[in-house]
Amino acid sequence: MSAHLDLINYRKEKAKDTLEDARILFNANRLHSTVNRIYYALFYSVLALLHTDNLFSAKHSGVKSIFNERFVKTGKVDAELGRFYSRMFEFRQQSDYGDYVKFEKEKVKEWLGKAKDFLHSLEQVIESEINSK
Repeated sequence: MSAHLDLINYRKEKAKDTLEDARILFNANRLHSTVNRIYYALFYSVLALLHTDNLFSAKHSGVKSIFNERFVKTGKVDAELGRFYSRMFEFRQQSDYGDYVKFEKEKVKEWLGKAKDFLHSLEQVIESEINSK
């Protein structure tokens, strides 16, 4: 179980570091990169949660699907957080692969705040999942 907890903690720390990277990029007015880092902060947090049940997918869409099935639809994670994760998944796709994509600075700032709340909420769910085992 120790290696398992180490991986969960590693993912949680990576999520926090990545969100801090997003803040730094936001302050440098690098909105596309900020959106990318926001998504990845959420992604690493979701991976940590999935690891509490030994779940994993090699694809981002698979991680999103497992997260929604096992944690959002069951009520363990608030539905609004699930919707936010799905939206950031789409925005990251647009940002990385789309042409002529622009983001409003105020919206990105709002997403940074929501991302911080997301990580905090998932950390609580992760602890609950670990303690229930």
